[in-house]
Amino acid sequence: MTYDFDCIIDRRETECIKWQVYGADVLPMWVADMDFTAPEPVIAALRARVEHGVFGYESHPPALVEAIVARLQQLYGWTVAPEAIVFLPGVVTAFNLAAQAFLEPGDGLLIQTPVYPPFFGVTGAANAVTHGMELTRNADGRYSVDYDLFARTITDRTRLFLLCNPHNPVGRVFREDELLRMAELCLRHNLLICSDEIHGDLIFSGYRHIPIAALAPEIAARTITLMAPSKTFNIAGLHCSFAVIPDAELRQRYLAARRGIVEPVNLLGYTAALAAYREGQPWLEAVLRYMETNRDFVVAFVGHSMPGVSVAAPEGTYLAWLDCRAAGIPGNVHEFFLKEARVALNDGTTFGPGGEGFVRLNFGCPRALLEEGLERMRSALNVL
Repeated sequence: MTYDFDCIIDRRETECIKWQVYGADVLPMWVADMDFTAPEPVIAALRARVEHGVFGYESHPPALVEAIVARLQQLYGWTVAPEAIVFLPGVVTAFNLAAQAFLEPGDGLLIQTPVYPPFFGVTGAANAVTHGMELTRNADGRYSVDYDLFARTITDRTRLFLLCNPHNPVGRVFREDELLRMAELCLRHNLLICSDEIHGDLIFSGYRHIPIAALAPEIAARTITLMAPSKTFNIAGLHCSFAVIPDAELRQRYLAARRGIVEPVNLLGYTAALAAYREGQPWLEAVLRYMETNRDFVVAFVGHSMPGVSVAAPEGTYLAWLDCRAAGIPGNVHEFFLKEARVALNDGTTFGPGGEGFVRLNFGCPRALLEEGLERMRSALNVL
């Protein structure tokens, strides 16, 4: 099939958060969903399920478990038992549930900033404490892990490491040696690992996603891995994700924590996930090629047309992390671009320490929208 990712689809009257929060004259390049139609097999499967006409209480399709197990084996050489798969209505729900299951009041949650803003709300609900460490921004704009700082951040009350890989917002896809070092430190200090890998399918040429739990059985036994088809196939509104929890004891504690609080995935979420994993790969390969050209366009445009702004090419995700600290922008960068360019970006300060002076830009959109947004931003900078 051929795919027309250049087609601009009007989303303003579709109860879409991305396009409804700001005014009609604002170009939204913030919320992490794509402005592309989902794969046709997904749409066809949903249409067929709706035409059936009966929407009773649901259970997960055994075929979906089989598809996930086969996918993990094919992509990563990771052998996972079917019973290790736990379905949930979202990854944010899933990592909050991990905190509820495994943290006691006063316990510590280790995170690496700047990071996806919902990470900061996890400890409040669990009456726990955030133990944050900043990733190191190198001269080329790429980020790395300071392992000495990682170790020093762990205290005798730290119980859980919440990893984001591929990392949102900095775009790193951590290498095997990096993941091993972090996992070894966690095992040495008896930390559980909860790994948010929702962007794990969105990897660009030259990079490879490795689930941290796939590195070794002893790591898998201490890890809850969170994945979903939602970002991958642009079906986030259908709320279907899953945890991979190989250790039976951890899995039982996790399941016990959800009872009466976390609802199952909805019927159409299951339907879409199964169709996506069975038949969506050609679409995914095509959208990745398109977004890689978008990524390269962003990097080139910022480099030659936005003085004082810099960006390192993301290795994964469709999110660019723009460093605007040298641009001479007065006040808050997000507010400047919203007011002067009428472009909505994510405010870097919401990503925690290390986010000051940055904004996050979503390039998962038709090229014409991307070009328009960047041109608006360039024009705003030119009047400083």
